[in-house]
Amino acid sequence: MYRLLFNIVKKRIPRISPTEMIALQSGNTSIDRNILKGEIEYPEKKSYKNKFSEKELNGLLENYCEKKIYPNDNENNIIDYLAKRKYFSFLIDEKYGGIKLSVNELSNILTKITSVDPGLGVVTMVPNSLGPGELLIKYGTDEQKEKYLPGLANGDYIPCFGLTGPNNGSDATGSIDEGEVFEEDGKLKIRVTLNKRYITLAPVANLMGIAFNLKDPDNLLNRSGITLALVEKDHKDLQQNTYHNPLDVGFPNGTIKGTIVLDLDQVIGGEDNIGNGWKMLMECLSAGRGISLPATANASSKVATFGIMNYIKVRDQFKMPLANMEAIQEKFNNMVYNTWLIQSSVEMTNDILDSGSSPAVISAIMKQQTTERGRIVINEAMDIHGGAAICVGYNNFLEKYYKSAPIGITVEGSNTLTRSLIIFGQGLNKSHPYIYPLLDSILTNNLDKFRTNFNNIVGHSIGLYYKTLTFSRTYEQQFIDFAALTNLVALRGGAIKSEQMLSGAMADIFSNLYLAQSVYYYHQHYESSEMLTNYTIKRLMNENQEKINKVIDNLGSEKYLLLHMKRKCCPTTYEEEREVFNEIMNNPKIVDEIKKNVYMKGVLKNFEEIKDFDKESVKYNILKQRIINVDEYVKYVN
Repeated sequence: MYRLLFNIVKKRIPRISPTEMIALQSGNTSIDRNILKGEIEYPEKKSYKNKFSEKELNGLLENYCEKKIYPNDNENNIIDYLAKRKYFSFLIDEKYGGIKLSVNELSNILTKITSVDPGLGVVTMVPNSLGPGELLIKYGTDEQKEKYLPGLANGDYIPCFGLTGPNNGSDATGSIDEGEVFEEDGKLKIRVTLNKRYITLAPVANLMGIAFNLKDPDNLLNRSGITLALVEKDHKDLQQNTYHNPLDVGFPNGTIKGTIVLDLDQVIGGEDNIGNGWKMLMECLSAGRGISLPATANASSKVATFGIMNYIKVRDQFKMPLANMEAIQEKFNNMVYNTWLIQSSVEMTNDILDSGSSPAVISAIMKQQTTERGRIVINEAMDIHGGAAICVGYNNFLEKYYKSAPIGITVEGSNTLTRSLIIFGQGLNKSHPYIYPLLDSILTNNLDKFRTNFNNIVGHSIGLYYKTLTFSRTYEQQFIDFAALTNLVALRGGAIKSEQMLSGAMADIFSNLYLAQSVYYYHQHYESSEMLTNYTIKRLMNENQEKINKVIDNLGSEKYLLLHMKRKCCPTTYEEEREVFNEIMNNPKIVDEIKKNVYMKGVLKNFEEIKDFDKESVKYNILKQRIINVDEYVKYVN
């Protein structure tokens, strides 16, 4: 019987490419596995000591002149400053001259920097996420570490990493640059033709990591595949003479081109790591996805929310403050709802990562959810800020975040790809307690292991299904319903790959359950507001139930087994919306959490100052006019 089942399941499983298998085997799991078990488990709260000087950081931000970092007449000034002051050394061990921060501290620093300028945040983020530094730390030879890590730590090297090109973007290994092994003067070398684009820091970098598909047609090495190497700026025939301009945000981004010749010792990790490049990248992508991009989304959401929170108090229309208008209250509540989810999930994820875990699926959830929800916050803020939001100038505290929002959504794997293929697609195989062992038993043709794993998943599914029969709309019940629904959706096998509306909806539910856990986790440790916590959870549960109902409606005949899971949605009432708005505006703990790790400068500083003055005072009205006026420019007529 089990042989028959083995053959049936084998035909239904999706085709898994070598690169997909490497992705499945990279990183590990955390509470994402518990979610697919239908269980709730919270991570341990981590304590940490700050290593980086707060005085140094505040000094940089106070004196930073908000203008384009690149290009300008003195293009490398701020980048050189950051490099020499060890802002690029946050992942590097002390023995190489680095600082080696905890994830929590790194996240807080990136948030604070981005709260002044997203371009500055990008410049700081990239060397501390995917780049030569982390790759060298994990995979470099002793000689490579000794040669490059001290220079990266002290700012002699400005790094970047080149992966994407005109023909490979979301499909990172598709049509990637190619290299070939050849022999010259009795020595094996590699010839690579590079055509990289979208490479952050490329125009100013002097140490580049590059990825290419190495071919060995003459079997000189008997090794091939995706390979990573290091190239210095002065390398013969290397071209860095063109750049891009990502939405005029002002950070260096550009191309790496040229046909160059490499020695084998330029391969990161040496000859033994030829062909292991994709595995190396998968192990290192979590920093950008799980730390850097969520931190920048956190910053933009906090700046927008804090700014609008104060703007609607001082801006009058129809002889009343905007804060008195329910239409504004509704939009603002949506801002806080999403900001609270970002802040909560960043806090919990940082603690998971600081525990030593490297959960690939959670990092993908964080990247996709925080950047998407950050964009919602910015868009709502733009609507409330009105005409002032669309006029460029000093008083517009939203412009740069509005322009940079699509960048976070696009980089490190587009959100469309991340949602459907990674969060649920990879999550189903990697995070599920029994599916990957079942898959592995099929790929290794092990009938005994198949029997054990098949029985495990059947028992798990029956147990979960029985629990779904409880007619409940509680927070805990949704975890059970989702896990049971996942097991049934998994029966669709390889078809899930092409059914991306279905996998996308399942990814949303998966992500929302993770966010819900983070909200309770955050409240448990900070106790900012029980009302806001309950409001946030209620909205998340409602989002999820709508998705669950829609997924069930779009299944085949199996949906008749799940009709009892189509539970009634419970949206928030108008009264709840009014009450939570008043709670947000009047609870100092909420205000403190929103402005945490935001550097008060410019208009934000004016918001901080104006609350100390009587509304009838001259000082108040001066500050008010400074806040609500937009910048004006002198018209020159020839």
